[in-house]
Amino acid sequence: MLALTAVLTMTGLVAVYSASFVIGLARFGDPHYYVVRQTIWAVLGCVLMVAAMRTDYHLYRRWAVPIMLVTIAALAAVLVVGVEGNGARRWLGVGEFTIQPSEFAKLTVILYLAAWLSSKGEAIRTLEGGLVPFVVIISVVGAFIMLEPSLGTTVIILLITVTMFWVAGASVAQMVALASAGFLAVALLATVAGYRMDRLTGFFNAEADPLGHGFQTLQALVALGNGGVSGLGLGASRGKFFYIAESHTDGVFAIIGEELGFLATAAVLLLFVTLMIRGYQIARRSQDDFGTLIATGVTTWIAVQAMLNIGGITRMIPLTGVPLPFLSFGGNALAAVMLGMGVLISVSRFSRPGGGQPEPGERRVVRRRSE
Repeated sequence: MLALTAVLTMTGLVAVYSASFVIGLARFGDPHYYVVRQTIWAVLGCVLMVAAMRTDYHLYRRWAVPIMLVTIAALAAVLVVGVEGNGARRWLGVGEFTIQPSEFAKLTVILYLAAWLSSKGEAIRTLEGGLVPFVVIISVVGAFIMLEPSLGTTVIILLITVTMFWVAGASVAQMVALASAGFLAVALLATVAGYRMDRLTGFFNAEADPLGHGFQTLQALVALGNGGVSGLGLGASRGKFFYIAESHTDGVFAIIGEELGFLATAAVLLLFVTLMIRGYQIARRSQDDFGTLIATGVTTWIAVQAMLNIGGITRMIPLTGVPLPFLSFGGNALAAVMLGMGVLISVSRFSRPGGGQPEPGERRVVRRRSE
């Protein structure tokens, strides 16, 4: 897991520099503007990851509620005193230094739900002890994030938490109810805002408006097509010259494909698939349910976010505006995912027997795995 994290992070720094130097020069007169900031956050992310992986994950159980309360307070503060940019209010801070609480909320929700679900036992299958409290918890967090607004982050948190709920032992009827309600909610939210409808139009009928709503979707495909099998060469992308919007964030996968070709994009996919397999193996081998649920949540977080980004770029799904983990520019996103990796590695290191002490009252719940 450390090797995967290192390779993905270093690949991301190269990709961010190659995809951003044109934008950095145009906006700030500095081609190194974005990669310098990404490197600083990568160093901070390394510190957070090392600290997390050296901390026995069982300690997070007793701190789950305070951490969750702090996260909700931060999400509320964003709506009141947050920094606004590109029509959204998602950051806290002053000047160059800002924090995006919604990125760290993904990990916070995972820790809190892992503690809550692992303590419920068979009660998770009941309406009053499982489904209703679960829906309330997720609705509170989702409501704050949607007010920023950020549908992509909300969908990621929804998919993470539903997966954890299933692994914890939820019944099929509960999952059907959650899936139906979630689909209707996402469909409604995706159509009430004009810019989200534009993304849907760009997905279903991009060719009808190639210079408007369909521009970003089509240009991402053009970039991937230009790259062919082996690519145009590192730094030689044409799409980053303002053909692909935010090429250093949402569109970085298209730039990788154009410059390094299908071989590089396949290698990136292989890295994420390997991370997903190893992460779920950690979840399966954990000796306690708290560790299993944490590992499931963190792995699902990275896998789902990668699939949403790559799916949007390759036109498998509508564009969602979520960054590609490790590879897209975004200091908060990089630091948060590296912190999550540290917690995941901690589960691998401190899972009993032999590593870490159980918390008082810890129970085993129904688990969706072969023993």
